[in-house]
Amino acid sequence: MRPMCVCRVIGVVVGLGMGTNPVNARDIHSYSNPDVAVVRHLDLNLSVDFATKTLHGSATLTIERKAAGSLVLDTRDLTIEAVEAGANPKTLAATKYTLKPADPILGSALEITLPDDAKIVRVTYKTSPSASALQWLDPQRTAGGKHPFLFTQSEAIHARSWIPLQDSPGVRITYDASIEISENLIAVMSAERSGTNIDRIRTALFTMKEPIPSYLIALAVGDLKFKPIGKRTGVWAEPSVVEKAAWEFADTEKMVEAAERLFGPYRWGRYDILVLPPSFPFGGMENPKLTFATPTVIAGDRSLVALIAHELAHSWSGNLVTNATWRDFWLNEGFTTYGERRIVEEIYGAEVATVEKRLGFLDLKEELASHKPIDQVLHVDLAGRDPDDGMTRIPYEKGALFLATVEQAFGRPAFDTYLKGYFSRNAFKSITTADFVADLKASLFATNPEAAAKIDLDAWIEQPDLKGTFTEPESAKLAAIGRSAEQFAGGGNAKDVKTADWTTHEWLQFLRAMPEGLTPAQMADLDTAFGLTQRGNAEIAAQWLVMTVRNGYAPADVRLEAFLTTIGRRKFLMPLYKELVKTDAGKARARAIYAKARPFYHPIAVDSVDKVVGKP
Repeated sequence: MRPMCVCRVIGVVVGLGMGTNPVNARDIHSYSNPDVAVVRHLDLNLSVDFATKTLHGSATLTIERKAAGSLVLDTRDLTIEAVEAGANPKTLAATKYTLKPADPILGSALEITLPDDAKIVRVTYKTSPSASALQWLDPQRTAGGKHPFLFTQSEAIHARSWIPLQDSPGVRITYDASIEISENLIAVMSAERSGTNIDRIRTALFTMKEPIPSYLIALAVGDLKFKPIGKRTGVWAEPSVVEKAAWEFADTEKMVEAAERLFGPYRWGRYDILVLPPSFPFGGMENPKLTFATPTVIAGDRSLVALIAHELAHSWSGNLVTNATWRDFWLNEGFTTYGERRIVEEIYGAEVATVEKRLGFLDLKEELASHKPIDQVLHVDLAGRDPDDGMTRIPYEKGALFLATVEQAFGRPAFDTYLKGYFSRNAFKSITTADFVADLKASLFATNPEAAAKIDLDAWIEQPDLKGTFTEPESAKLAAIGRSAEQFAGGGNAKDVKTADWTTHEWLQFLRAMPEGLTPAQMADLDTAFGLTQRGNAEIAAQWLVMTVRNGYAPADVRLEAFLTTIGRRKFLMPLYKELVKTDAGKARARAIYAKARPFYHPIAVDSVDKVVGKP
């Protein structure tokens, strides 16, 4: 288990970054001191070296001085080669700096002495081959098998492992980047690509004109091809994947239009999707202008595109209006999960959205039961802990249920008016939970005190479990599928279950509704009837494989190992490894499989699985 950090640092004062509100809050997960000097712009100049698995170059920071003192930046495992400061780029000169001892979670503070006239600071540095944000894939780990691949994952506090900066969501910056590539590959970033050229070039240029928090800075380099799917939407992927991805995500332009009707104008120019290799540890990452997505959502039937609706919704909740600290993470994810389902309803109908709400509620109950009361709170206390520890399903689903409850109390028209106003009033700001509550009271609750009296804000935001009054989401379709599962478990035959029109969500409900213990004959009957062991749909396969481990179903052993050694999405890995380690034999098997798979997993996934299985 990763050692707990003692948060000795004061932390960043939220409210001093570009566009943030003047609130009195501190980010305990950052060493930086924007109350003294706040970074406004980043010029990034990096070369990508696949041979050494490092990035090398410089970060030039334009700062605004607030008070006398040094500039403090966040770093993790960076080799600092030089630090310069000056009034402008032409007058930069070496200045004193100190790289503080490393904390196991926060990394190392880089304290830089600032000359009186300093407005520019340049740090020349090199990343570590084991940087927590970077994954370097050898060719055999890609779809094409001929070229290497690099991608970043900066959320929550991993940007500091590849850029020295003020790594706090409370500080927003614009950036320009120059990326030199040693291979015959294409680079993409969470920014506008300079010009319209998407050919392979040795140096790629990017610009991000809108101020964003550091965790949204993203880079990927690989054998990529682009295919447009709408006037402002498109897909990047490896050549063998791009056509499938473009078909799967064909409704993206419609989603953008639906989201604009719901939440106000889309302010980021383009919305493109990059499909990454299967080692990507998450379903998606909402990097502005360029969502990073797992290939496991390419199901061949568009049944998993709610993930795209989710990442798109982040263009408003998270990217436009950002949590100021990681304690406020629910502001990003609760709003986004609610927004995702509104987009799905607009495009695919109320029944599909209701199915997702019901499954989300079941996930929430399961997640609440598996966490201590302190971690069941929306405004969760993360003092002394890695902010990744707060990234459970609770901020997503409890936050969405809270917002749906507010909608129900005030009526959809009134709540929709509030939502558009909320995103407009707080655009390009980083806000705290207290900011949100103040906005909600002033702009919605004040308009209808009778409806406001139905909402206990403290119960929803500060109390564990589900203390607030709510209506449980129900789905007649899922209830019927649950009855089918009960009938099978009670002695029925799999061939009698009518599954012809089932989507992924209905399959998941059927499998999850099964009792934990099934007989070998029942497992074999399910597998024979539905070919579950060889299912290509990763969501269905993962749920089935958990059942095979739990019930000792040996015919799935080969598929289980293949699944765990070829897919790195943490959502799938954690339940499987947790199920395996429940028995001595399973634990030995988990360790054997993990020893093979670990080099393939992203550092974020490695950190999670290490805690379950142990390091090989």
